[in-house]
Amino acid sequence: MKKLLPEFLGTYIIVFCGTGSIIINSISGGIITHVGIAVTFGLVVMAMIYTFPSAQFNPAVSIGLMINKQLEKGEALGNILIQFAGALSASLTLKLLFPDSSTLGATIPSGSQLQSFFLEILLMFFLVLAAIKSGEKTPHLVGAVVGAIVLLEALFAGPISGASMNPARSFAPALLSSNLNTVWIYLSAPVLGSLLAFWVAKKA
Repeated sequence: MKKLLPEFLGTYIIVFCGTGSIIINSISGGIITHVGIAVTFGLVVMAMIYTFPSAQFNPAVSIGLMINKQLEKGEALGNILIQFAGALSASLTLKLLFPDSSTLGATIPSGSQLQSFFLEILLMFFLVLAAIKSGEKTPHLVGAVVGAIVLLEALFAGPISGASMNPARSFAPALLSSNLNTVWIYLSAPVLGSLLAFWVAKKA
């Protein structure tokens, strides 16, 4: 329970603040702006990494750690389930607060699904590779590095794919807002990108 609670709380806070910024930007006439949304995601991810250093907050990362035998299967499964639970709880909270939101901050491609699929693979690859290599060399800076990468990728790729990089973050608002047509992208692409990053990290 002690290991699962940080996963739940961290994922809840990331999804609540990140997708909440999208919802509030929409209902306030764009006062937060795209840049503000990217900054929100980057800062909240960074803050949660430093708050709960042992947690992953991301099913794609947990799967990567499991495949690379850095996390036991049972622990990885528990983490993944609680991450989805945290994300769903955050989206449910936002649905109660903003019942008129049509997407609840769900990630929806602006172009073709294939375009966003490959873009999300690359975004997750960059993110996880940076996290692994910075963790090896400067572990005390991992939170800052990951937060900066999330912010950067949300800035330039957000308008195209939504820059999800997290299956739980995308599935929860998609499910509760009934926007499931393209959710397969955000369930599969981050996992592929994460696995690719773990493989490349061994070679680099």
